[in-house]
Amino acid sequence: MSWRPDVLGDGYEALTLPLPDDDEGPVVATLVRALPQADEPIRPARAVLYLHGWSDYFFQTGLARYWTGQGVAFYALDLRKYGRSLREHQTPGYTDDLAVYDADLAAALAVIEAEHGHAGRTVLMGHSTGGLIGCLWADRHPGRVSGLVLNSPWLELQGSSIVRTVSAPAIAQLARFGPKTALPNVDPGYWSRMLRTATGGEWTFDEHWRPTPAFPVRAGWLNAIVQGHATVARGLAIEVPVMLATSARTLIGARWSEEMRTADVVIDVEAVVRRAVHLGPVVTVVRIADGMHDLTLSAPPARHRYYAELDRWLAGYGWG
Repeated sequence: MSWRPDVLGDGYEALTLPLPDDDEGPVVATLVRALPQADEPIRPARAVLYLHGWSDYFFQTGLARYWTGQGVAFYALDLRKYGRSLREHQTPGYTDDLAVYDADLAAALAVIEAEHGHAGRTVLMGHSTGGLIGCLWADRHPGRVSGLVLNSPWLELQGSSIVRTVSAPAIAQLARFGPKTALPNVDPGYWSRMLRTATGGEWTFDEHWRPTPAFPVRAGWLNAIVQGHATVARGLAIEVPVMLATSARTLIGARWSEEMRTADVVIDVEAVVRRAVHLGPVVTVVRIADGMHDLTLSAPPARHRYYAELDRWLAGYGWG
């Protein structure tokens, strides 16, 4: 294995991480690292590992520069069957068990430890579904990271736990008999509309790796998500400090509104915030006015506020 230039261009490198084959054939994850710029400090004992969300991949260069600007080694992981790791023979984003990503994380952390030493401190950062995966992983693997940062984590279905409880048996039945059955697509494309430069946003990205509408939701994957939500609801015991940040409000609707650019149009932030007390003994909750679903991609005032709150949390808890 060797690092190679990444699709993000100068200052970024990628490393392919071979993983055990699954029922679809060969599997890999991809680790991306941001190289420090000439004017940035270097503290090699500190690192961050970022996990993306559903139907997504790492392209948030501003986030990388936030961390490297503080002398922190920044890594992002494109999980199996997403982004840089997606292969032609694979069902995009598919798994029927979120614990399968333990292998992806283990491979990434082994590289980080090889580069920075076992005494180094690593913060795990997860966005949306990556936040759910990160929570469940941190609960199962105490002592592996020094902190957990959650950017709009998807910890509950939209609505409430009642919706999940009522729908779970039907989803489980579908998953049992047709795990890769594609469910009706309910993505109106508003989240991508908010981001793209062509439709009033600030960002460009690979639309094969981050398509509109999103990857088809399949029964087995949705069942894994619902089971993950149920596990969070029962209560986790994440030993390290957690920062959970969301937008101040949700605005999910059938018709487009410009107001959506200042709200979360993907998750129910009230349901997610209620889950904070279920994660562990030390959880900081931050609500960002006018934040979007990915707080690092929100309009400048909201994302600057998010980074300021992250600075405050890191000063108190971040590195153990």
